[in-house]
Amino acid sequence: MTTTRTDSSHIDFQNLVKLLDADLAIRNGDEHSFYDQFNKIDNIKNCIVIYIDEKPAACGAFKKFSEDTVEIKRMYTHPDFRKRGLATAIVQELESWARESGYAKAILESSLEQNEALSVYKKSGYCRIPNYGPYIGVDKSVCYDKIL
Repeated sequence: MTTTRTDSSHIDFQNLVKLLDADLAIRNGDEHSFYDQFNKIDNIKNCIVIYIDEKPAACGAFKKFSEDTVEIKRMYTHPDFRKRGLATAIVQELESWARESGYAKAILESSLEQNEALSVYKKSGYCRIPNYGPYIGVDKSVCYDKIL
């Protein structure tokens, strides 16, 4: 396993995000366009791609939310590489990078229907918080935070 820190212009990151978006379109159904507006990858400076045997296997990113907080975004593991702990590795690497960059907290939003993701976040020490920003009042959204 190798990990690459990059930005959203990286082709392997972009290709994994296309797979993520296709999956989310199915999972989110009619609400997909609502969520999609908050998931654009233009100019994200902090992206990670994990490779297994030189194949892009998983990705994730963070972006600045406030002076001391980042928002974890675009987490995805290719189906061929699931159940290997890659999502947890991505979260840990994003947290390390955020700490190195001077951030003290991470937040994220997910869907109640994404049980695999919710399990990773809980296992990684994230605590549920009231929905923030555009997710306030959205019943299918759940938000979490963690002090880094």
